[in-house]
Amino acid sequence: MHGYAARLPAQYERTEFLSRDGYAVVVASDYWRLSKDVAFNLDWLCEFLSDDMVLSFRHVLSVYAQTCSSKHAINLHARLKEYLRFSAGQAVFSPESIISYRAKLLGEEWKLSGVRAFIRTWVSTGYKGIPSETLPMMEKWRIKGNEKGFAVQSMCPESGPLTDIEMDGIVSGVLECYSNGQLDLRDTCYAMILAMTGRRSIQITSLKNKDLLSVGDKYYINFPRGKQRYGKWRTAFKKFPIVEDLWLLLQTQAERVKALFNERVSGGVSLELVRELPLFPAIEKYDASKSLEELLSGDFLHAPTSAITYAMNTVKSQVAVISERTGAITHMNPTRFRYTLGTNLAREGKGEYVIAEALDHSDTQNASVYVRNIPEFVEQIDKAVALQLAPLAQAFRGVLVVNEAAAHRGGDPTSRIYSSGGNVGSCGSFGFCGALAPVACYTCAHFQPWLEGPHELVLDQLISERDSVLQATGDPKVASVNDRLILAVSDVVTRCNAMKSEPVHV
Repeated sequence: MHGYAARLPAQYERTEFLSRDGYAVVVASDYWRLSKDVAFNLDWLCEFLSDDMVLSFRHVLSVYAQTCSSKHAINLHARLKEYLRFSAGQAVFSPESIISYRAKLLGEEWKLSGVRAFIRTWVSTGYKGIPSETLPMMEKWRIKGNEKGFAVQSMCPESGPLTDIEMDGIVSGVLECYSNGQLDLRDTCYAMILAMTGRRSIQITSLKNKDLLSVGDKYYINFPRGKQRYGKWRTAFKKFPIVEDLWLLLQTQAERVKALFNERVSGGVSLELVRELPLFPAIEKYDASKSLEELLSGDFLHAPTSAITYAMNTVKSQVAVISERTGAITHMNPTRFRYTLGTNLAREGKGEYVIAEALDHSDTQNASVYVRNIPEFVEQIDKAVALQLAPLAQAFRGVLVVNEAAAHRGGDPTSRIYSSGGNVGSCGSFGFCGALAPVACYTCAHFQPWLEGPHELVLDQLISERDSVLQATGDPKVASVNDRLILAVSDVVTRCNAMKSEPVHV
């Protein structure tokens, strides 16, 4: 191994430091926790480095852990671990080992950027051990960045943007499951914020009660900015306009959080601190031996970002929206909602700067993937296409019945659903419904269409209206607003035809 000066640079000769998110970290510890979401082990270092090199490595890494985001620090840690494992048996950080590692990366050369940055910091902070030829060699290299936007450009049905039909199904399904108790308030809030704003998980879990704003008849969420490499936690914000329904839902969550803390905190929570409570708390981390004000000064009581991942898995299984593209349950994660927001803006003709602003990007390099080749999946849905897609999408959520007598509430004339062509079915719910009948009924779980109802006439009217809107506006997105409804009616038509063809009906 390479020799070292006996004394480390004075500014980095320390035994512990504070991460950017305010967590105390002991440099010599094998376990570093940098935030509520990020922690990693360093016990593997001794396998590849001498004791002196291990100490220097820790101090250099601490520079990133203290000044950069925790995500950036753990990603850098992963890149270096991969390099050192690959280079085992070679001189550490030697030109030969770096060249070999670069050759091994093939299409993932971007990973070398982190290694180069780490070596650059190592040298600039005055530590010995990096061969003198290594950094000059690497500085001459032009390292290709990682491929951006593949899921968007390819319109991947598993990881790319959601179609309007899929998104409509998710939003209506979430609200339906919340109303009938299948989803709790927190999971519903997570899903609706993602669907309506496309924000990152870290931005959502960093929210406090005071970030819900109302100005006159306008409503906003004041999101903390995320993915800012050198920015501290909750120091920069951007307001995002939301609809009143979402704001009211989040106000309900805020009131529930207030009640939750009042149960735990002796004497209750002061009005001043109620505003500082996390909108999505990790209440199990509350420590009564510490002052609430101290606990609220950092991210300690905020839910981890993994909570959103778990929540969306629950939403996926409960809502079970079938994709018209795959015929399988639509996969949901926070990234897909961001892709969807960016894609929809591009389809509306918005430029890179508008998209970057909407997605809270600091520059336009990632926004460019949305406008480079604008993906288009709002195609003209005619009757033949609708009937073909309907069994895949499964937008119809009710139960087909032979006649009115077979329906739940079939003996109640007020349960009948009327259309211009006659009665189409029965409503199985006793509650008041303000939905526009009959068309809105086809996506409702309480709807019981009759076998002999004039469903095909309803379908023809919807498709005719779609064509008229498209001709009048020239905007496929505006014309597609009822596409999921068209698929639901088409599904009923298909099921009726199938039932009529069965021997008992022939």
